[in-house]
Amino acid sequence: MEGRATREVKRNQWVPELFISSGAYLSAICAFLMLKCVVPALGGFIPTMVLILLILSLLAGSARVVFGSGDNFIVSGLAVCLGLCSSVGVWVMMTMSGTPLFYLGFYILALSFFHQSEYITTALFNPHRLSLDSYILNHSTEYHIAALASWTEYALEYWLMPSLKDHCYIASAGLVMVVCGELMRKLAMFTARSNFSHHISYRKRADHELVTHGVYGLSRHPSYVGWFYWSIGTQVTLCNPLCTLAYAAASWMFFSERIEEEEITLIKFFGQQYLDYKNRVGTCLPFIHGHKVSDDTQQ
Repeated sequence: MEGRATREVKRNQWVPELFISSGAYLSAICAFLMLKCVVPALGGFIPTMVLILLILSLLAGSARVVFGSGDNFIVSGLAVCLGLCSSVGVWVMMTMSGTPLFYLGFYILALSFFHQSEYITTALFNPHRLSLDSYILNHSTEYHIAALASWTEYALEYWLMPSLKDHCYIASAGLVMVVCGELMRKLAMFTARSNFSHHISYRKRADHELVTHGVYGLSRHPSYVGWFYWSIGTQVTLCNPLCTLAYAAASWMFFSERIEEEEITLIKFFGQQYLDYKNRVGTCLPFIHGHKVSDDTQQ
C-alpha cells in the first residue's frame, strides 16, 4: 500500500527540502494560532474571512517567491496544508476538551502529523530516497477510500447515534495505540536509516545491511507493526466500530502479504544470516509469522 517513489531528490537538495517542508508546516501552525488570537478582536464574518484569505495568500506567495516553482513549491504547499490541518486538530482539542469532539481533534492532528513526519523523517535519516511520495499522501486508492469511509462513519454515527462516540475510555485506548504506533514506526525509520524504504527493494544495494538492533530486536518489521496499530488506533479513537474491524482486517491482509513478499527478497539478499534472525525474532503482528522457508526459497 505504500506509494512507490517516482522522483528521488538529488544529493544536494535534501537539506533545503527538509527546511522547506518543516518551515512551511510550522509557519502554517503559527499563522493559524495568530488567526485564532486576532479573529475575536475583529468581530464579524467578513473581516474574519478576509484575514484567512490574506494569511493563505501570504503563505502561498512567500513559498513561491522564496522557494521558487516546481517540486519545492509543491513540498511547501503540502506542508502548509498539513500544518493547517494539525492546527485545526489542536484547536478542536483545546476548545472541545471533555467532550467526544476532543478525540476528533486528536485524530485530525495525528493523521496530518503522521504524513508530515514521514517526509521529515525520511529527509533526516534516509535523504537519498526522499521524494514527494515520502509524504505518502498518494499512498493508494484503497487508502483514500478507507479514509473517506472513516470520516463518513464518524459523521453519520455522531449525527444519528451521538452516544456511541461518548466512550472516553475506549477513545483513550485508541489514543495510546496511535501514539505508540507512531513512535514505533519512527524509531524503525531512525534505526534502519538508509536501509529503510517505502517500497520493497528487489535488488540488493552494495551498502544494504541487515538491521537487527534497537526496535528490530523486538520485531523483524517494526515499521509495519507501528503502522498496523496506528491505523487501527485511529478508528478506536473515533469510536468507529465498523471501520475498526475493517481497518484491522485490511491491515492484517496487507501486511501478511507484504511481509511474505519482502522476506523472500531478504532471504535471497542475506541467506542464513536472515534465517537466523528470523528464528530469533518474531513479527509482533497477530498470526503473521512471515515466509515459510523451503529449500527453493534460498536458491
